[in-house]
Amino acid sequence: MRNGAPLDSKTCDRARIARDPRFDGAFYTGVLTTRIYCRPTCPVKPAKSTNVVFFPTAAAAERAGFRPCLRCRPEAAPGTPAWRGAAATVSRALRLIERGFLDGEARVGDLADALGMTARHLRRLFLRHAGASPTAVATTRRVQRAKALVDATAMPMSAVAFAAGFASIRRFNAAFRSVYRRSPTAVRHARLRRVGRRTEPARPVAPAVAEARASWQSSAGRSRL
Repeated sequence: MRNGAPLDSKTCDRARIARDPRFDGAFYTGVLTTRIYCRPTCPVKPAKSTNVVFFPTAAAAERAGFRPCLRCRPEAAPGTPAWRGAAATVSRALRLIERGFLDGEARVGDLADALGMTARHLRRLFLRHAGASPTAVATTRRVQRAKALVDATAMPMSAVAFAAGFASIRRFNAAFRSVYRRSPTAVRHARLRRVGRRTEPARPVAPAVAEARASWQSSAGRSRL
């Protein structure tokens, strides 16, 4: 039992050692020696079984102080089955968060009101089923989308911040740095260097990322007219 969500550690350990793609998105592995968390399919040499812990969601891993692996990119993992199998209320809340309900200036109390419950009860449900608070889940979603935009576009960081759902550049920079331990600009430069050396293959662009990029390009084009 970790972060309020039951996990079969033996199954998780076998899956990550085998890099079993069936478990991609089902759990995340935290490496105690590096404080990095990975997908089960991470290409890096698996850590010793005694040096790992397992989490049901990326938000739960980050809440425990782990940062995302830059090789396997947990932000690209499929939707977590633990989320899909949660109670109906939490599942609905997760869908609202995924659609951006908590982006901008919205608060957990607003989300709780939309679901017909108190903010305290909603937080308790989230900790039980998702291993993290609604705020943490929403922040992880925004940072993941921002990371995808940083990697796949040339958008200015201010445009990335607002396209990802942050209410301010300051909050964007703080959240991104707390997860990746680097600024968004530093992460983009590092990726460009890797791509320039052809050490990292091109990846397909998610529809949401392509839409945000197209919107930015359109607005940038209009501003030049």
